[in-house]
Amino acid sequence: MSGTVHVAVGIVADASGAILIARRPDHVHQGGRWEFPGGKVEAAETVATALQRELHEELGITVQAAEPWLQVRHAYPDKTVLLDVWRVTAWRGELHGREGQPLRWASPAELANFAFPAADAPIIARLRRECAQIAQQAS
Repeated sequence: MSGTVHVAVGIVADASGAILIARRPDHVHQGGRWEFPGGKVEAAETVATALQRELHEELGITVQAAEPWLQVRHAYPDKTVLLDVWRVTAWRGELHGREGQPLRWASPAELANFAFPAADAPIIARLRRECAQIAQQAS
């Protein structure tokens, strides 16, 4: 689809299963909302390369391993996005908001307490389902 913005998205979790989220700058599309880190896939890039570049630019980390996890296509009134969501399973470096953006760790259940762009709803739903399945298996 022409005009679709292709975005590489990283799901970064800590040892407890908390997920890293970042607050979007106020002046951008969906500004002020929380998101999973990532950014646009450039014309000559693979999704994996874009994910590595974006997470280094935004968070200061080097992705060592990641795997495709989910794709979400969402039409906003002003644009359509294709979110290529990858689970980051190994990285090197100290996470920090290199662009001045606030970062937070939140459990999948806590994600409901944050305002996210509508396109992120399927990502949050899947994270919550996976967390519930893990909790059920542990009991």
